[in-house]
Amino acid sequence: MSPHLLCILIPLLPLLGFVVNGLGFRKVPTSLVGIVGLAGPVLAFLCVCLLWGNFHAGNDAVIKTTLFDWISVGEMHINFSFQIDQLTMLMLGIVTGIGSLIHLYSIGYMNHDEGYGKFMAFLNLFLFFMLLLVLGSNFVIMFIGWEGVGLCSYLLIGFWNTNTSYNNAARKAFVMNRIGDLGFLLGIFTIMTTFGSVEYTDVFEQVVGMDVNAPVILTITLLLFVGAMGKSAQIPLFTWLPDAMAGPTPVSALIHAATMVTAGIYMVVRANVLFSMAPLTLDIIGGIAIATALLAASIGLLQNDIKKVLAYSTVSQLGYMFLGLGAAAYTAGMFHVITHAFFKALLFLGAGSVIHAMSNEQDIRNMGGLRKSLPITYWTFLVGTIAIAGIPPFAGFFSKDEILAHVYEHSKVLWALGLLGSAMTSFYMFRLLFLTFFGEFRGTDEQKHHLHESPLSMTLPLLVLAVLSVVGGFMNVPEVLGGHSVLAEFMSPLFDQARQANPALFEANALDHGTELMLMSISAGVAIVMAVVAYVMYVRNAAVPAPDSQVRSLPQQVVYGKYYIDDFYDRLIVRPVRGLGDAFYSLGEFVIDAVVGGVAWSVRSSAGVFRRAQSGSIGLYVLLMVLSITLFIALRFFNWKVFN
Repeated sequence: MSPHLLCILIPLLPLLGFVVNGLGFRKVPTSLVGIVGLAGPVLAFLCVCLLWGNFHAGNDAVIKTTLFDWISVGEMHINFSFQIDQLTMLMLGIVTGIGSLIHLYSIGYMNHDEGYGKFMAFLNLFLFFMLLLVLGSNFVIMFIGWEGVGLCSYLLIGFWNTNTSYNNAARKAFVMNRIGDLGFLLGIFTIMTTFGSVEYTDVFEQVVGMDVNAPVILTITLLLFVGAMGKSAQIPLFTWLPDAMAGPTPVSALIHAATMVTAGIYMVVRANVLFSMAPLTLDIIGGIAIATALLAASIGLLQNDIKKVLAYSTVSQLGYMFLGLGAAAYTAGMFHVITHAFFKALLFLGAGSVIHAMSNEQDIRNMGGLRKSLPITYWTFLVGTIAIAGIPPFAGFFSKDEILAHVYEHSKVLWALGLLGSAMTSFYMFRLLFLTFFGEFRGTDEQKHHLHESPLSMTLPLLVLAVLSVVGGFMNVPEVLGGHSVLAEFMSPLFDQARQANPALFEANALDHGTELMLMSISAGVAIVMAVVAYVMYVRNAAVPAPDSQVRSLPQQVVYGKYYIDDFYDRLIVRPVRGLGDAFYSLGEFVIDAVVGGVAWSVRSSAGVFRRAQSGSIGLYVLLMVLSITLFIALRFFNWKVFN
């Protein structure tokens, strides 16, 4: 099959699923809703596999497909076109592969919901826009997909819209993403005015040869990073992501694992030439990234909602990805995107299986001992926990270690802080595992009576993702462990222009094998030690977090209250803006009422005056008519100046 046809079919198939279920969600039988919803992603994944067969990695491995000429204004021409290269292929595999598994899981998780058809339609539409974002050959097509996934996230987070708090969470996600999107849009406008094009190939060719840290490059990259901060939940635009847990669990997995939150990382890697020419921007990215990773990890230490723990874990892991990008370790950042997609989708879907068995209970303080009733969920969740903790030989170890190794070359301080974040990650994830699956059951008798393993449609994706979480790291095993960096070689052509534009950025001395082994040992050792600490606290000592009403120490209150950042935003931004809006509304209402009321009063008053002249007396009307005629004749007779 032609690669160009495959490029068109990949986003088109999920879109067709959206059309069928979206237009006929009240008419399509429930048994067919899942088939239609799943068919699009699965067929798109098969098309991606066929495209892999036609793709030959190399310096010239770029396939462009132009659908039509889209916008022509003066000398600016923007085509609606797709571009396939190494980065596109990786993202297509992640989005369609993980997306298919999440769609399959949704069949078992949501088929009893009254909005099942609508939900599957929204999932398909989400996938379509994410594929559009990935496939676009220019920044404008990327922006369409960028905005599309933002819209779909709003629809999916607030899917259960009878709940006001869920609607508020959806609105919060939408508004905070719009803030970041404004920065992205301004960055695109700056690219247009600077380079006269938005096509990746045209822009990147012109960047080569410009001055490093040129003001226009700094402006563009900082604006683009503002967009990435919103979509990929970096400080200060991160608070929407934990609240996004209001949506059904498959939505959490789709947003947090393989699609929306990785868009920012994808955009930076795609525009690596621009960012490589702005080392100052990369330093800013690294600083914000490590702050985000540590802040989110510390909040995760004391969270008791099973999905909230995973949500803050996602924010922290996104910080690690940007930390790698800040050190110009683009391959390492993408490597962690891939492994994170495996184990984070596994963890969220595992959490959904637990919630499903616990009759929608999400508080881990009311769980415990579930490994006996949910064996498949337990073992797969354990795999995901080990992977995200960075314990070898699971996938997360290799990707996290590669990021930390590059950061060590860049800055020893950032490496130490990254190691601290890794220690906290291991602790709170094993805390979550032990409180959920070990000890005695702490729920109600009714919940205990209904405990059961999830159906095959939910456990099969867990098993597949567990396997990927085990073996996924072997695609980029370092040489010191006798491996071969397949991923690094595959992605290498993507960075040729960046190396040509700023060779000094890529001339960092490679770590010797001894140092690399030392760093691996420290990282893995810290993760294992923190896992043991969590075991002693929550299994051997059977500690259970205190109820919310119980008094905590001040540091615990601050961390449990998420550092009161949401309250700070509410007082500093939300309330003043809302108050200003109310003031303008009241002023506008007063002005409008005054104008409209004044016009009505004047019409009423004048009508009252003129009405008196309409007495209804025919004699009076005849008299007035005769007097008027007489007056006009007299004026005409005397030839007054009025008629000159």
